[in-house]
Amino acid sequence: MTHKTGKVYLIGAGPGDPGLLTIKAKECIETADVVVYDYLASPFLLNYAGKDAQIIYVGKKGGDHTLSQDKINQLLVDKAKQGFDVARLKGGDPFVFGRGGEEAQMLLGHGVPYEVVPGVTSAIAAPAYAGIPVTHRDHTSFVSFITGHEDPTKKDTSMQWDVYAKSNATLVFLMGVKNLANIVKNLIEHGKPSDTPIALVRWGTTARQQTVTGTLETIVEQVQQAKLKSPSIIIIGHVVSLRNELAWFDKRPLFGKRIVITRARAQASDLVSKLSKLGANCIEIPTIQITAPEDTSPLKASVENIKNYDWLIFTSVNGVKFFFDTLFDMGKDVRVLGHLKFACIGPVTKERLKDYGIISDILPKTYRAESVIDAFSSVEINNKKILLPRAKKARTILPEELTKMGARVDEVIAYETRLAKGGKKELISLLEKNEIDAVTFTSSSTVSNFMSLLESKDAKKLLANVVTASIGPITSDTARLLDIKPDIEAKEYTIQGLVDSLSSYYESCE
Repeated sequence: MTHKTGKVYLIGAGPGDPGLLTIKAKECIETADVVVYDYLASPFLLNYAGKDAQIIYVGKKGGDHTLSQDKINQLLVDKAKQGFDVARLKGGDPFVFGRGGEEAQMLLGHGVPYEVVPGVTSAIAAPAYAGIPVTHRDHTSFVSFITGHEDPTKKDTSMQWDVYAKSNATLVFLMGVKNLANIVKNLIEHGKPSDTPIALVRWGTTARQQTVTGTLETIVEQVQQAKLKSPSIIIIGHVVSLRNELAWFDKRPLFGKRIVITRARAQASDLVSKLSKLGANCIEIPTIQITAPEDTSPLKASVENIKNYDWLIFTSVNGVKFFFDTLFDMGKDVRVLGHLKFACIGPVTKERLKDYGIISDILPKTYRAESVIDAFSSVEINNKKILLPRAKKARTILPEELTKMGARVDEVIAYETRLAKGGKKELISLLEKNEIDAVTFTSSSTVSNFMSLLESKDAKKLLANVVTASIGPITSDTARLLDIKPDIEAKEYTIQGLVDSLSSYYESCE
């Protein structure tokens, strides 16, 4: 049996910010059988790959290549010859110092079809995120992209230092940090004024972005003091002076803050997205895993007998999800719920219920007894039968208050929260190295499981310089019981409320 040769897509993965990936690039990743990616391609992009796709890391970090370029070329050919479509992710743009041309020639020589998907090059994006336009009508109308990887001292160099030095163009050197001293020396020796502005941008467009500015005369010492390393972009020219006026990316309220997200990975995307937009470097270390209960028969029995209930109350988005998953798995739909009245705890739960076409009749804002009593005070629930699908080991205050009002409450386990241990080593390592600025807790279980991961470690010592942020009073109460005093408690007990409180906290610290 002969295989149809697959196609290779040489994709520019962009400079680091996943949001700068093109729509076409995303589509190629989603449909690829094999994804081959570099050190500089954001690992987040791998989330777009199909669940059955083969993911292959090939390195290409300066001085540390997992595979040589020749072996990468051969890998692409081999996978395509086996009939696989390959998404080859390259940092920035594949044809801007990305050796994409070499890979294309190799593929062409072996009869492998390919397409090039251009990407946003770091040569433009990193300066832009640092507030430096590479061209500006008042400063320069052209720009030169130059490799900084080549040893500027070698005799047969192709570097035209006299041209660079006399040019009014913005000079952008890629991969040149190790050669910075020689680059500066050659430019000055060939006539470039020593007071010419220069900037280096490391990890441009990401929450790890670091920018150092100076002049040709001072920059080497400044970079050494800042301990700036690769990957960095070097920008030389008068446009660098615009940074003080145009810097925007690193002025966001949470810029560079390393914030641990303890929420279950499947539910963390909203929090990660909101914090990232404010500049945070989000580190996902889920402490909980949301799963269906071991015994689903009680929930199924409740669904089967749903006609016997008057009210259906949801206390979380998880309760909504697992209830409706069970309903649909049993071959039923929302029509069997037509006789019910609904209540949701919190606006986010209400919105999740609305996704199924159902509007909640009442909305207690919190678990607090006063809130529940107030919300139900306008309705008659005496002798009414209420179904309450929720987590195993949930707090008892809600059914207790409803029972006091005369309701008959059936609690059923809709889901369980279990300890997630996968990030234990990473968490402890980051805390011990003092590489975490804040930890977010979105439920009581995230707090208790977080402490479980630390085990016998001195939690107080590890968290001494870490800001702890709680989504609300119940989560805060759990934290205090475990000897953690939250620095931040959201005023609105939602993800957006938590984000707003974190932002306000750091803005007040400035």
